[in-house]
Amino acid sequence: MKFNFQNKIIIAFLLLVFQVSFAQKKEENIGSEVVNVVKPYTAAISDAFKVPESPVLDDDGNAKKETIKYSIFSFPVASTFAPSKGKAEVVDKAKQEHLYNNYATLGFGNYRALNAELFVNQELNDTDYVGGMFRHLSSQGGISSVELDDRFYDSSIDLTYGSNYDDMSWNVDLGYKNQIYNWYGLPMNFGSTLTPSERSNLVFGINPQHTFNTLSFGGKIDFNESFFNEASMKFNRFTDALGSAENRFYIKPSLKFDVMDESIKTDITVDYVGGSFENNYLKTNAQPIKYGYTNLGISPSFVMQKEDWTLNIGASIFYSLDNENSNNQLYVYPQFNASYKVVGDLMIFYAGAEGKLEQNSYMDFANENLYVSPTLNIAPTDTQYDVFAGLKGKIVNNVSYNIRGSYVNERNKALFRSNDYNESTSNEDYAYGNSFQVVYDDMTTLKFSGDLKANFSDNVTFGISGSFSSFSNDVEREAWNLPTIKLNSNIDFNITPKWFAGAAVFYVGERKDLQLNTNLIYALVPRPVMLDSYFDVNAHLGYKYNSQLTGFVRANNITNKGYQQWLNYPVQSFQIVVGANYKFDF
Repeated sequence: MKFNFQNKIIIAFLLLVFQVSFAQKKEENIGSEVVNVVKPYTAAISDAFKVPESPVLDDDGNAKKETIKYSIFSFPVASTFAPSKGKAEVVDKAKQEHLYNNYATLGFGNYRALNAELFVNQELNDTDYVGGMFRHLSSQGGISSVELDDRFYDSSIDLTYGSNYDDMSWNVDLGYKNQIYNWYGLPMNFGSTLTPSERSNLVFGINPQHTFNTLSFGGKIDFNESFFNEASMKFNRFTDALGSAENRFYIKPSLKFDVMDESIKTDITVDYVGGSFENNYLKTNAQPIKYGYTNLGISPSFVMQKEDWTLNIGASIFYSLDNENSNNQLYVYPQFNASYKVVGDLMIFYAGAEGKLEQNSYMDFANENLYVSPTLNIAPTDTQYDVFAGLKGKIVNNVSYNIRGSYVNERNKALFRSNDYNESTSNEDYAYGNSFQVVYDDMTTLKFSGDLKANFSDNVTFGISGSFSSFSNDVEREAWNLPTIKLNSNIDFNITPKWFAGAAVFYVGERKDLQLNTNLIYALVPRPVMLDSYFDVNAHLGYKYNSQLTGFVRANNITNKGYQQWLNYPVQSFQIVVGANYKFDF
């Protein structure tokens, strides 16, 4: 509309100008002309469409919706459709290997070594069974530079009878063990004050053989659903060939109660040891050495568990009766430990504080150090507390680790130390500096340890562990025969379905011992003797001829080092044993 209006104005203006200009040019003779005006021109503006400011809503679409109520009439419809059944995919399963109930092992090696084992187990009916184990390990000796007989025999037989029921199980055990060893570890400077002839006669007159005999009887009972959880009992009669005798008896029942939503467990201990030695080391009196202790203990505890943490709170109370000296004492120990899952099973932090009263015995000392003299001082060890903390978990599913640090305070800690000696023909066969005594001291130990275990596959397993310890003594000059560093590692793998192999490495750091020669004046203030550290490398190789027969070769101390495990006691060098294992059923 605006465009047409402007065009009309422009056309009218052009006509006006044209008429004026034309009139000026023709002003001489204008002439005459009649113009009829019908209607004068009137300009008008057309209405323009404008968008309204407020839109007009269609109320038809915004009307309130009606609520519609309806019901469905359901009735069954017959169908003849039948889906086909799925078929499980067939999975190839390995044939399960038959497990035999019995086996026999026989091996022979250098140093005229013999290793034999026989295990039998027979089910009498659906619940009862009977079993037995025979073990023998011996060597005819032959360690270089050893002047005395160093052969040994170690034989044992154990019998068991038991029953398994739905609500309980029990078993009784009977055993006998015979050990024959020799005190062959003469001091390096033995006989230094004697003539060669006197020394030769003295060495020839020593009979270093000693014998241990152990008769044991015990049993255990377990209940599945009862406040009386379990109980174990053991009696040992331990004797030697020189008149020493010891009886050890303990019974340890365990009770379990549910209070509120928590379970309270209570362990009860009755532990007795008593025995005698015919005389002391120096024979200062003719009276035998007698000892006897009865330890009565109770240890209640309960466990609290939440999503990521577990808390075990308890305590142990022991009353120790010194049956020979009437010196009775009461001991109270903490039993506390807690764990927290920092990163699920990948990292678990744990910490705690524990204590215990350890019953020492002649049998335990002799099993740890076979060369002790039958003149020991027997007393319990009071571990006042063991405060520890660490991390454990899994690096990946098949690799686990454990790192731990601890601080232990012990009173009456038992230490092995070499016996003093004198070059006298009236000595007992163990009194030439070739045996060990037990001394006690109050000690604190700071210890760091760790281990790593890995199952790389079904065919390869690996493990390594180690510890570092720092000892502090109150009375003794050193922590006798305790190494600062200990390491061990092992690996086992299946080469083929028939062949398998493995290896183990042990490292023990330096230790210190003390020995005094009472005939030498300059030795009255002795200096500790340092025992060198050592590696012990062992390996084995086996071949499965079939499911029952397996042959093996074992090599020990492969580095061929005659290191001293105890002062003046070198071990056998390179050892090899060849043998076979046979599994069978009756």
